[in-house]
Amino acid sequence: MKFPFVRSLLTTLLLAAGVAHAADENTVKKNVESFLNAPAVESIKKTPYGGLYEVVLKSGELLYTDANVSFLIDGSLIDAKTRKNVTQARMAQLMKIDFATLPLDQAIKQVRGNGKRVIASFEDPNCGYCKRLAKDLQGLKDATVYTFLYPILSPDSTEKSKNIWCAKDRVAAWNDWMTAGKTPAAAAAGCDTSAIDKNVALGQKIKVSGTPTIFTADGNRLPGAVPLAHLEQAMTQAAGGK
Repeated sequence: MKFPFVRSLLTTLLLAAGVAHAADENTVKKNVESFLNAPAVESIKKTPYGGLYEVVLKSGELLYTDANVSFLIDGSLIDAKTRKNVTQARMAQLMKIDFATLPLDQAIKQVRGNGKRVIASFEDPNCGYCKRLAKDLQGLKDATVYTFLYPILSPDSTEKSKNIWCAKDRVAAWNDWMTAGKTPAAAAAGCDTSAIDKNVALGQKIKVSGTPTIFTADGNRLPGAVPLAHLEQAMTQAAGGK
């Protein structure tokens, strides 16, 4: 026996619930932006934890609040049952990128061994942690490394990036400076350094706020000069290994 009226009523209730849910999220967004006095919210999402709402800011920060925005929580949310750091897992998801969309022609390419495992890094030539990473990467095997020159520390960083990009051998110029402190020769007049500006714009778009920032082939982000063993593990996992 069919009950078209009941089905119609259920459909109406579900639609109404969806509209109400969207209205709640829009209200939370409006009130958070009112508190921050800026259109700073990228997304609002209700969580299954105590009526909390997840607030993702355009800066990449993640906060929590209630339906009335009577408070803001800036910290980690832990699932007491699973002991999982919900905030950490969510941030990893939010910071993930589509590796295939990276303009690899704007990066310095180094192939080691068979080159099967791939990473991309955003680095400033005057970044101390980047120099430490560069030395560690000398021991990396069977990998292709794409280095995006990302000068964000000083005008000198921009000049050095352009000089390295314009070198006849970019790989040698980069490694000589980063591992041995050999200053790159000045760029020849007329050399096209637009890739550097494009890298800065790209980094800002994907929220690269510090150097080095590494992306594995599966799009996961590794901020900072991670230990080589950690990087090796992440690369192998991204390549489909264990």
